[in-house]
Amino acid sequence: MARTTISGSRPAVTTLKEFEDALREQGMQMALAILQKLRERDKDKRSVAPARRITGRKMTPELARHILDLHATTDMTQQEIAFELGVNQGRVNEVIKRGKWLDDDPNSPEAIARDKAKARMKTTANRKPSVRRRDTSSQKRRPHTSSNQAQLSLGDL
Repeated sequence: MARTTISGSRPAVTTLKEFEDALREQGMQMALAILQKLRERDKDKRSVAPARRITGRKMTPELARHILDLHATTDMTQQEIAFELGVNQGRVNEVIKRGKWLDDDPNSPEAIARDKAKARMKTTANRKPSVRRRDTSSQKRRPHTSSNQAQLSLGDL
């Protein structure tokens, strides 16, 4: 990283650590104390955001109503609502745009699709993965044959 100089004397400070070292070098204890207070204040405000759920929460009518409530009463985007509630943004869209998941009917299309997906997951989890091998003995490799197409060289351009 190239550094620029200030007034041709010293290189410009490029990192917070270098800034702190420069203050210490100059004996600026008050400035170091202020810097430390700022660090403590920022550390107190810092939070670790919850990780995005991989599996997501089970969609229920209560959760769907909560999504609609957040959508109606806040300026949150669908993605923000999804992250807040731990669901997929597509589910939030389905609730808002199509009214899905608002009833507890086990015969609703989304409940049937969910149950089919769960059944598929169980059957594939119980099945051993099969390894497909290519039978190379029956497949003969043909050597590359040149065609009668003309080729351009750099000299042609």
